[in-house]
Amino acid sequence: MTATSFPTTRQAASGLQDPPIGPQDSARPLDGLRVVEFSHMVMGPATGVILADLGADVLKVEPPGGDNTRWLKGSGGGYFAMYNRNKRSLCADLKNPRAQALVHTMLADADVLLENFRPGAMDKLGFGYETLKERNPRLVYCSLKGFLPGPYGERVALDEVTQMMGGLAYMTGLPGKPMRAGSSIVDITGGMFGAIAVLAALQERNRTGCGQRVTSALFETTAFLVGQHMAQQSVLGEEPQPMSVRSAAWGVYDLFDCADGQLFVAVVSDTQWRRFCADFGLDALAADARLADNAGRVAQRERFMPALRELFAGFGRGQAAAKLARAGLPFAEINKPSDLFEDPHLALGGLVDVRLADGAKARLPKLPVDMDGRRFELRRHLPRVGEHSREAARGTGWSEAEIEALIADGVLFEDQ
Repeated sequence: MTATSFPTTRQAASGLQDPPIGPQDSARPLDGLRVVEFSHMVMGPATGVILADLGADVLKVEPPGGDNTRWLKGSGGGYFAMYNRNKRSLCADLKNPRAQALVHTMLADADVLLENFRPGAMDKLGFGYETLKERNPRLVYCSLKGFLPGPYGERVALDEVTQMMGGLAYMTGLPGKPMRAGSSIVDITGGMFGAIAVLAALQERNRTGCGQRVTSALFETTAFLVGQHMAQQSVLGEEPQPMSVRSAAWGVYDLFDCADGQLFVAVVSDTQWRRFCADFGLDALAADARLADNAGRVAQRERFMPALRELFAGFGRGQAAAKLARAGLPFAEINKPSDLFEDPHLALGGLVDVRLADGAKARLPKLPVDMDGRRFELRRHLPRVGEHSREAARGTGWSEAEIEALIADGVLFEDQ
């Protein structure tokens, strides 16, 4: 058997057909990049979906029965749907030497490996970096971990664990009541840093011809996210308070109750203050010299904020939002995630229809980048467990008889 490039053959799946080939299929930045992904939950799959959306052929290796993330409930119910589009699925028992041999043939010709298992797990399966480096020196091996090397290196980490450890929960919650952010923000951002490291390593490979191991970690990602607050303490000489405690850096930076909902409104410069007063008819406040600059407004908040709260209470939310938009002032409606399904801005190309395993449709955010007017579209719906096992094995040179034997012996699984 000889290792060859991953196949590009598309197999139509009953009820889950991939979209037709469109004009972007020949113009994606990472076309031709071959990625093998060993991952679950969020961090690893987030790295993979970024590369996949940009055009890479990402082959997701799943255990017998499939990635358990597929069947999570509660707040984990959307993990698989969000982070596994545009990928193919190979399902195999990696504890079996024959499955290991099959995957090794795929890795011999791969550009990138992604993994987010416990430290040492990939080595036990025979897919550790040192082993694969000898077989494929050009391989970029990306590990997504809880911690970079150090005293915490062997600790088990989760997004929420590192939010607590790294001060993000402290900055998000109330005094004495740390609270995790309302998204898997560290997992997702850590996955983004993983993708950045992969792209940097590929660029370096263009110069040196050699791959390398790169690692992104949750704890260090959290530290980077709160770095602005560490810098704040260094600059100002005082420990930052949670963001829920208004430090009054600006005179107006608040939630206001309108007649039918809430708006967040910010007035963060003296020019904005003058515009705000003029457009909302606040002549007395505009004429008050004590409020002419931001420092004065911060000092006088208790005096003028009741007037602003009374002002907004007299408006409908849409009416106030329209006036703020015309004035060019920062504001935001207070939305729930479900409101984004019908958001008029995202409706203009910001969402993609992904078909779920049961045939239902989910409208989910696209990769949040625009490259020369291009947004990156769906090429593959969420793969069924092992949907591409046969295709992937065939593409690496295994014969039909060998593939049938692997399936018959419970080593390789297809289309579950």
